[in-house]
This record gives sequence, structure tokens and C-alpha cells, in this order.
Amino acid sequence: MPTSPSTAEGGSRRPMRRELLEGPIALTLLRKCLPVVGGMIAMMSFNLVDTWFIARLGPQPLAAVSFTFPVVFAVISLAIGLGIGTSAVVARLLGQGDHDTVRRRATDAALLALAVGVLLSVLGLTTLEPLFRLLGADAALLPHIRDYMGIWYLGAAAVIVPRVLNSVLRAQGNTLIPGLMMALAALLNGLLDWLLIFGVGPLPALGVQGAALATVLSWSAMTAALFWQRELRECLDLRHLTPSGLMASWRELGRIAVPAAITSVFTPLALALVTRIVAGHGHHAVAGYGVGTRIEAIAQIGVLALSMTLPPLVSQNAGAGQHERVRRAIFGCFAFVLVWQFGVWLLLQLLAPWLLASYATGDEMAGVLRSFLWWVPLGLGAQGVVILAVSSFNALHEPGRAMRLSVIRLFLLTVPLAWLGGVLGSTQGIFVGLFLANVLVGLVAWHALRRRLDAKRQGQTSAEGKA
Repeated sequence: MPTSPSTAEGGSRRPMRRELLEGPIALTLLRKCLPVVGGMIAMMSFNLVDTWFIARLGPQPLAAVSFTFPVVFAVISLAIGLGIGTSAVVARLLGQGDHDTVRRRATDAALLALAVGVLLSVLGLTTLEPLFRLLGADAALLPHIRDYMGIWYLGAAAVIVPRVLNSVLRAQGNTLIPGLMMALAALLNGLLDWLLIFGVGPLPALGVQGAALATVLSWSAMTAALFWQRELRECLDLRHLTPSGLMASWRELGRIAVPAAITSVFTPLALALVTRIVAGHGHHAVAGYGVGTRIEAIAQIGVLALSMTLPPLVSQNAGAGQHERVRRAIFGCFAFVLVWQFGVWLLLQLLAPWLLASYATGDEMAGVLRSFLWWVPLGLGAQGVVILAVSSFNALHEPGRAMRLSVIRLFLLTVPLAWLGGVLGSTQGIFVGLFLANVLVGLVAWHALRRRLDAKRQGQTSAEGKA
């Protein structure tokens, strides 16, 4: 029988964090979000620092590493999916107070991440040249790609495992350690880039191999540091490992992780299609859109951080049967992101003259960027509702609904409306189409989640009445 949510097995364990089950919702989510925002900024700098150092090597190495981005993103998407599945399963079990199963699922999730990493290393190394030839890399770039991915593939497990371990911590309500670890990994990566790419003292200059090695070593160091965390070690237990138990865990994790990973891949695919639509209007349109999307990514940091901190609260409280608290948390976050993103839109309008002066290289590009800044950020509140609805459905162990919502948003509304807007009104029409797509799917997401939570509340009321 599950133990009390407040204590772990046998009294030898420390009391479980109860903020997610009992703390004030708004204040709890704020405290949990701040470290995540710091970690996300650190991860953004991780990629920027890599790109800056590699650019110093010349155009061919930079172009070669650019070819690796889709493959790297696919692996990271898989890691994100595993992390979402792990967090949803572990957090719900914590809410139920079933600490024995928590340790089983957390341990098996880490083993699954390790196994997937090793498998990807083998597959990646054996298919390296055919895959990148298929992606369009020519003979001049393949040596640089081999140098980079030959090392990066060897460290695939080091990229995947820490994301799963961080998810175990976030499921318990601990976002400080994951955020701190990501920041330290980014700092270490920057230092190792400088030492390994160009060579310092006795260290040889390794070029793009050094960039890949810096990434692998940074993530490996982060993984080792995570295993030193007492709170995480208490969730891992290899003593009762059995093949049947392992497969049961992997099936439960995969039920959420696989759809979540596929959904993660949908976003860049849809963005690529929209970019192709924009490209039909000339280079200045692509340049303005490219700058706009980078500003958009920064403007969404708050929502993305909330999408990582809300699900553990939802899962734990759903596991504890506190469905009204789940409802208040989700719809409170919906209201917050609508107000927050409108404030961000107002700020961008104030900053628009400076942004145009800083990034636009001509009047045509400035016109495209100004139109983007007016229309697209205006719909980010509704898009935030969709992002949080998707993460909430995953947290409620309903990944099919999350995937359907993403498909509606990206492929039934975003891409078609962007295309139609481009046909009817050039680049401004595209951006109006993106705005309308976000608003429409935001309404769909709000209605779908409200209807689902209403059904859960009615089911709980009916069960209590019978009791």
C-alpha cells in the first residue's frame, strides 16, 4: 500500500517536498520558474558560444556544423520526450505517495536514457556519411562533419541522461539544481571550447573536434554532478532490478515519452515550412523573419519555463486526487500568460525603433521586421495557452490529446494560414496568418482542457457521492 505523501519508506528517507501539493500555487510556480529561466538562458548561450568559436575557424567548418543541427535537434527532441514521460510518471506517483514505485520508475528511466544513448551512438556512427550526404553535405564538408559528429555521437548518452535525471528532480519540485547544473555546464562548455578548439599551452588545437569534445565533456560533468545530489540518489535503486519490471517501466514511460518526442520534432518541421513560404517573398523577407524569430524565442522564455514547472504540479496533484487544485493551477497560468505576453508585446512596440536600427540592413527588411513585431508577438499569449495545454495533457497522462493539439496548431492552422496570408497579402499577410492561427488554436486548447477537467471533476464528485 502506498506510503503517506509526506514521508518516504520506513522513515529512513527525508520528507518529500510538499510545496507542489500544499503551497500557494502562484508563489510556488514563481519560485520554481526562476531557476528554469536561468537554465534556459544558459542553454541559449551554450549554442551561441559554440557557434561563435566555430565561426573563427572559417566558413567551411561553420557550414559543416550547421548541417549537424537537424540531427542534434532530433536527439535532443528524443531526450525531451523521455524527460516529459519521466516527469509525468514520477510526479504522479509522488502525489500518490508510492515511493517504492517512484524509485523503480526513476531508476528504469535513467537506464532507458542510457540504453537509448548507446543505441544512438552505434546507429549514428554506422550511418554518419550516408545520412549527411542525404541531407545535402558535399565532399568538402564531410571531413569536418566526421570530425564533429564522430565525437558527438560517442557522447549521445551524456546528452540524454542528464535531461532525464533533471526531470526526476523537477518532478519532486526541485528546479534549482537542474537550473544551476545547466548554467555550470554552459560555463564549462565555453571554457573548454576555448581550450580545445584553438589549443592552449600543451593542449593541441582540435578544431571542430574540440567543439564536439567540449560539449560531450560538459554534459558528462553535469551527469556526474547530478549523481552526487542526495535527493536524486534517493530516487535510484538498482537492487531490485528485474527484466519484467524494467520492461513494465519502459512501456509506461514510453506511452508518454514517444508522443512527446514526436511532438517536439513537429515544431521545427512546421517552422521550416513557414520559412519556405516566407522565402518566396525574397531575401529581405527571410532576413527580417529570421531576426523576428530570434526575438520571438527570447519573448517566450517565461512561457517555456512555466511549461516545465507546471506539469510536475499538475501530475502530483492529479495523483493525490486534488483535481480542483489542478484546475486552478492550469487556468491561473492561462490567464497569467495572456497578460504577461501582452505586456511583452507592448515592450516590443517600445523597443521596435531600436531593434530596427540595430538589425535591419535596409528599408525592405525593416518593413518586414516591423510587421513581424506587430503581429506575431500579439498572438504569443494564445500560443502560450497552447504550449501549457500540451504540457498539461502530458502531465495528466493523456499524450494523445497533447499530440492532436500540436498537429492542429502546426499543420492544420499555422502552415495553411501562413500560406494563405502570403498569397493574399505578402509578408504581412503571412504574419497575420500566424497571429490568427495562434488565436484560433488557443481557443481550441482552452475549450479542450476545460472540458477534460470538468469531466474529471464530475467523475470525482460522483465517486465521492457513492462513497
